[in-house]
Amino acid sequence: MLKRRMTCAVASILVAFPSTFAWASEAGGHGEAAPNLFSGDLGNSFWTLVIFVFVLIVLGKFAWGPILKMLQKREQFISDSLESAKRDRDEAKKMMADYATKLEAAHQEAAAIVEEARRDGEALRRKLHEDAEKEGRELLARAQRDIQIAKETAISELYSRTLDLAADVAGKIIRQKVDGQGHKALLDESIAELSKAGRNN
Repeated sequence: MLKRRMTCAVASILVAFPSTFAWASEAGGHGEAAPNLFSGDLGNSFWTLVIFVFVLIVLGKFAWGPILKMLQKREQFISDSLESAKRDRDEAKKMMADYATKLEAAHQEAAAIVEEARRDGEALRRKLHEDAEKEGRELLARAQRDIQIAKETAISELYSRTLDLAADVAGKIIRQKVDGQGHKALLDESIAELSKAGRNN
C-alpha cells in the first residue's frame, strides 16, 4: 500500500512537470513575464528532466527499495503488535471471566460451608440442651426417690421405736404396780423419749 502511494506521488510529479514546463515556455515567449523557476531554454529543461528521471530511477533502485522494505517491516511490526495486543486483550478478558466465575463459585462454597457449620452448631446446642434437661430430670427423680426412701425409712424407724417404747411402757406397767402419780411420770417419760426420737430422725 505504501509503495503504491509513493508511485502515485511520483506519477503526479511527472504529470505536473510537463504542464509547468509548457506554461514556463509560453511565459518566456512573450518576453515580459516575471522570473520563474522553470524559465530557461529547451536544452536546459530537457537535461533537467533527464537528470530528474535519472535521480528517480536511482532512488527507486537503491533507496526506495530499502526504505519501502523498512517501512513495510515497520508496518508489519505495528500490525503484528496490534494483533498481539488484541489477542492479549481477548485472553485477559477470558481470564477475567474465568476468575470471576471461580470467585463466584468460591463465594457460594464458602457460604454453603458457613451455613452447614451454623446448622451443625445449632444441632449441637439443641442436643446439649436436651441432654442437660434429661440429666437434670434424672437427677431430680433420683433425689426425689432418695428423699422418699429416707422418709419411708425414717417413718419406719419411728414406728418401730414407737412400738418398742409402747411395748416397754406396757411391760413396765404390767410388771410394776404404780399409783396415779407414778403412772403419770411414766407416761411423761415415754412421751419425752418419743419426742427425742422424732427429732433425731
